[in-house]
Amino acid sequence: MANVQFDLVSPERRLASVEASEVQIPGADGDMTAMAGHAPTITTLRPGLLRVVHSGGADEYVVSGGFAEITAAGVSVLAEQALPRAEMTQEVYDAMIAEAKAAMKSAEEVFKNEPGPVDDAAKLISDMVAMGGHIGLNAN
Repeated sequence: MANVQFDLVSPERRLASVEASEVQIPGADGDMTAMAGHAPTITTLRPGLLRVVHSGGADEYVVSGGFAEITAAGVSVLAEQALPRAEMTQEVYDAMIAEAKAAMKSAEEVFKNEPGPVDDAAKLISDMVAMGGHIGLNAN
């Protein structure tokens, strides 16, 4: 099976650089799996689990947003926030939810009677709650 180069970076660090057989991406318009020969694509990310399958097994990363670019050369993910699944604790998750709720409150104050930004903030919270439930964490 052909492989693709996979790179995952966040503002804090490079999390992965590996030859992968597939990369499962939580795209804003739906989940997708990138493999060798995938059509060139750029997508935004929603909060969720990014899963990378490689010769050593599979690794999972929690991402909160960002972009994924799929090219003939590979898959590059630039995440707003990203952590290996093993580093995602209830405490870290609670802080992420609190930050998203604060952003929504700010959007409600700044964009009165303008549903777009408020709706975007509400969707972010909804996606984060769903992601937390998927990995066994509870939104407080």
